[in-house]
Amino acid sequence: MKTFTGRVIFGGTYSGEAVVSHQGFNTLASFEKSGLKKNCTAIIASDHNNPDVYGLLLTGKALCLPQTIGSTTGGMLIQSQAKRGITPTCWLYSKEIDPISASGLILAHVWENLPLIVIDKLGDGFLQNVKTGDKIVVKEDGTIEVG
Repeated sequence: MKTFTGRVIFGGTYSGEAVVSHQGFNTLASFEKSGLKKNCTAIIASDHNNPDVYGLLLTGKALCLPQTIGSTTGGMLIQSQAKRGITPTCWLYSKEIDPISASGLILAHVWENLPLIVIDKLGDGFLQNVKTGDKIVVKEDGTIEVG
């Protein structure tokens, strides 16, 4: 079992499955179709440019990523999809959280009072050691156990 510790932005505990994106996660391309169709789950059906996550279910999972990329509407998409209950439960960043996703996650936490877990600065080794489908455990103090 590998252990990583990051900076807690919004804490909580989680035990479940990881979904890993080794490249920047495009929020607009990733959530566009599930948002427009008002789906009950978030399946990445739009971002053909990210083979790590294309076609995968994200709802209730731990999304492991370096940062998000893309349009400034990304924060709004995160907030609106979180309000609908279809985003990942955990957002685990190897790098420092970016302003696009930070805005959406903060709005989801403050305006909607949603218990999303957000931890950043887990380091590059985190994404090198976690794979999609791995079981991960997140602790309140920002410790992540992989394996």
